[in-house]
Amino acid sequence: MYEKTILTKELIKTLQAFLITEVSVEKTLIDGKKFLSKEVIDNELVEIEEFSNFTNLYLKSVQTYKSLFKNWQAGSKVEVAMIRSILIPLVDKVLEKPGNILILHHYCNKEDYMYHHAISTGLIGGYIAFKIQCDLADVYQVAIGGCLADCGMAKLSPRIFNKTTSLTVEENKEIHNHPIFSYKMIKDSSIIKDSVKLAILEHHGRLDGTGYPQTIKTKSMHVFSKIIAVADVFHAMTSERLYRKKQSPFKVMEMILHDDFGKFDLAVVKTLLSGLANFSIGSKVKLNNGSIAEIVFIDPSSQTRPLVKVVDNEQIINLGINRELYIEEIL
Repeated sequence: MYEKTILTKELIKTLQAFLITEVSVEKTLIDGKKFLSKEVIDNELVEIEEFSNFTNLYLKSVQTYKSLFKNWQAGSKVEVAMIRSILIPLVDKVLEKPGNILILHHYCNKEDYMYHHAISTGLIGGYIAFKIQCDLADVYQVAIGGCLADCGMAKLSPRIFNKTTSLTVEENKEIHNHPIFSYKMIKDSSIIKDSVKLAILEHHGRLDGTGYPQTIKTKSMHVFSKIIAVADVFHAMTSERLYRKKQSPFKVMEMILHDDFGKFDLAVVKTLLSGLANFSIGSKVKLNNGSIAEIVFIDPSSQTRPLVKVVDNEQIINLGINRELYIEEIL
């Protein structure tokens, strides 16, 4: 079990099966509430570590968004002011400590993916906007836009959220309407800039003319659209979902750069990759061969494939040369 893993009932049963009776955890539940100094789970004592203020705030924000989303499903209007109030303190903490971006996918769980995705896309988008030197007001605007990009999912059939298998062609067509619904739900808000409203509509557009809900060419995509598009796909691919396993941030960035070349703005992608590289030095990782290693150096010309040192034998591996190996998980 890795750091920042959400402790579910299933994981607790697994721990018990291996006769593990104690674990150290953060003092924050998945709903953002605090544990007491000690907690008994299934008659087993769990020792508590100090909680992270970011973790506490993040998980509370996810639960608040979840509650708001259910209101939207019932027909309520989008409370943009509420989204702004829960997101800006989180953005400030990310700008203060950007390494928090690297662990967002650890918090996500399959059942609440939709709500984690909204908050995380907003935070990642805000971080990218900050790194390309947008002013702080626009950083906040992009974060709000990223968070609300999928609010239109509330207008889709609930059966889609509960599927544990890949979507059918018809269900995909239905999903493709959500940016339009999202835009309609926030278009009258005075809190969101018109350029951000456009980004919400365009966030599934691609520079090569693919994407949805309509083909969007390079010239018509606003920079905010390009930022949210990258933030959205990055978090989606690094998170575990009901029908898809998560992949490491390094593997995802490599896929975006190579497999999806031409679909995303290269400057935006490299901005996120550079940030990940800067605060990944010293991180423990799991390689696809099962080895646990530490990132010791990242070559600017090959940021998705750093130099790592295997923990067991201190062997140095250059992943840029050893192409059969890659980082499977950041621990």
